[in-house]
Amino acid sequence: MKQESYELFKEADIEAIVAVLTEELKTRNESPFWADKVAPFSRAILSVLVELKKQNMLFDPQGKRVEELTPELLLEWSDFLSLKSLAFTIQKSNSASKLLRTKLDKDICEKYQEIDLTLLGDYLAKNNVNLENEQLDFPISAYNLHQGVSNVIKSLLM
Repeated sequence: MKQESYELFKEADIEAIVAVLTEELKTRNESPFWADKVAPFSRAILSVLVELKKQNMLFDPQGKRVEELTPELLLEWSDFLSLKSLAFTIQKSNSASKLLRTKLDKDICEKYQEIDLTLLGDYLAKNNVNLENEQLDFPISAYNLHQGVSNVIKSLLM
């Protein structure tokens, strides 16, 4: 990863990160198709990760505590199955008023404050993810499209 990517994720807010990704995409020889996909996905996932960062409750898909928001953490969560799991974890945590399904210290989890899932929920719904039943699978075509978006974002950060 580029050093600038680490600095961006460490200091910037959602819109600044999305703006950098969007500008970088314009300089690449990527299809305009991806431009319509990268920004909404980035906003959706960052709407949760940045809030977890503010609460000092970042964790990886395995539930382990993570100290900083990095490009690698974004890419770990960008896996479609992990992203779906994150949405349900935050949904259940919002209902319980404490962070659930992680390996973070119990005292830290008790300080959890509700996170707005609107952007992530909208993104997942547009990709045919059932937001009512976590056990239901999503179409492979949605998974494949999402992997393409993740790969483009990875190339922009490197």
